[in-house]
Amino acid sequence: MKDSPAVADTAALLIARVAARVREARKSKGMPRRELSELSGVSPRYLAQLEAGEGNISIALLQRIATALDLRIEALMSETAAWDSDLQRVVTLYRQAPASVQDEVRRVLAVQNPAALRANRICLTGLRGAGKSTLGKLAGETLGLPFVELNSEIETQTGMPLSEVMALYGEDGYRSLEAEALARVIERHDRMILAVAGGIVAGEQTYARLIERFHTIWIRTSPAEHMQRVREQGDLRPMEGNPAAMQQLRGLLEARTPAYEKAGAQVNTSNRTVSSSLNDLLAVIASKRFLEVHGA
Repeated sequence: MKDSPAVADTAALLIARVAARVREARKSKGMPRRELSELSGVSPRYLAQLEAGEGNISIALLQRIATALDLRIEALMSETAAWDSDLQRVVTLYRQAPASVQDEVRRVLAVQNPAALRANRICLTGLRGAGKSTLGKLAGETLGLPFVELNSEIETQTGMPLSEVMALYGEDGYRSLEAEALARVIERHDRMILAVAGGIVAGEQTYARLIERFHTIWIRTSPAEHMQRVREQGDLRPMEGNPAAMQQLRGLLEARTPAYEKAGAQVNTSNRTVSSSLNDLLAVIASKRFLEVHGA
């Protein structure tokens, strides 16, 4: 049975591509065909036919040729440009390097395309009660992305609730744990939605890394709604025994606003239902192309 014209054309294109890739790789190394023949165990005549696009070579023989040329076999067959040996060495070195070195390589490359470091990672920032956890979980379910709360990551790592973490480690210790937790989720997730505590902006280096590695969205609402939502969650501490709590909240929000405004986008949940706020969040993610790799 004969192949259809489309299948035959595809096969012909693949044979021509392999021919060109082998020919170019051999010439770039200054390698005579006879030398390639000796290294690969494929006869010079067969190699000549292959480079002319006349040889329908087996995968086993092509693997031997690729090895002799110091290339991966997919570099000879891929529709994209073939990788030269230097690039392959860089990839191998990167894969073998410790996480700290890989991180530094990404930082250097990010100068050319900063958005590539943030693609597919979204972080929701803002004061408690704005709706970060609720919206993050729902958006993650809608978009098929894992949702992580950084404080939950800290609790898991320390094996104790956040209140005990704060009591044991204090503010400075908590900030160190927060920075470590952020590094872990960056290493673990290429695609995710993260929700962070509102006070993360107090750690200048941690917040800078957050903005560098995530598309950040400030989830905001009015001070009154911040307070009301926290109380609805069963936490009466903001108001209990503190008649100046609202004034303090307003002052905290005012002080942190310049840092929150560094986010790449904002979603205002004031006087909005959860459904409406979710739609707003999804619209921002889509319009800003936060789930795409594109030029800065």
